[in-house]
Amino acid sequence: MAKEIIYGIRAVMEAIQGGRDLERVLISENLKGNLAKELQDLIREKDITFKKVKPERIDWATKNNHQGVVAYLPPVEYHNIEKVVEDLMELGKEPFVLILDGITDVRNFGAIARTAECAGVDAIVLPEKGSVSVTSDAIKTSAGALFRVPVCREKNLYYVLRHLKDRNFTVAAASEKGDIDYRKAEYKGSVALIMGAEDKGVSGQLLKLADAHVSIPIHGEIGSLNVSVAAGVLIYEVLRHRD
Repeated sequence: MAKEIIYGIRAVMEAIQGGRDLERVLISENLKGNLAKELQDLIREKDITFKKVKPERIDWATKNNHQGVVAYLPPVEYHNIEKVVEDLMELGKEPFVLILDGITDVRNFGAIARTAECAGVDAIVLPEKGSVSVTSDAIKTSAGALFRVPVCREKNLYYVLRHLKDRNFTVAAASEKGDIDYRKAEYKGSVALIMGAEDKGVSGQLLKLADAHVSIPIHGEIGSLNVSVAAGVLIYEVLRHRD
């Protein structure tokens, strides 16, 4: 899947100032001058991922007059979770939102998105930092589901959850140490389900906001499920309650 790019110092600056969502920016190691400094200051101000690379890397990205700068656009448009929820509620729906806290494996993400689409999840929320993003590999693994389920990248998941709780969402967090069997929890009305990374789990800050810490019983010796498998189990349990 070819990535869409923007090239040239001023073009990239205008994209940033216009609020375009950029996946990352590549800057030639040889780039100098006041305008180049202004660009880098703007990138840092907006907290955009960037990398300084050899000039040949920029040439490989495009043969056009790039001026030593190339910005990659994400393959899908990211949404705002507050707007997604508001639009759904105006239609009389009780949204089902999946929050992925710190998941970095692209294939797990794609597999989770595929299950989410099949189960009718209304939106997937990712943090901007320390998380997977929508890439061509993720889209392939999702079988195209990432084109169909709104994906939201938010700066602070804590404030996202606070907003959802203010909208009367039931919040369930998956945790190996959860004190409630996932089959005995209640998933009433609008639901937000939080899945964490396999190594760290859901962050303590988000656990404090959850109405329930749910766990999946493990009877073998390995001790935990792959996060995409666990997500599938919990997503369909929520779906069962909603049906």
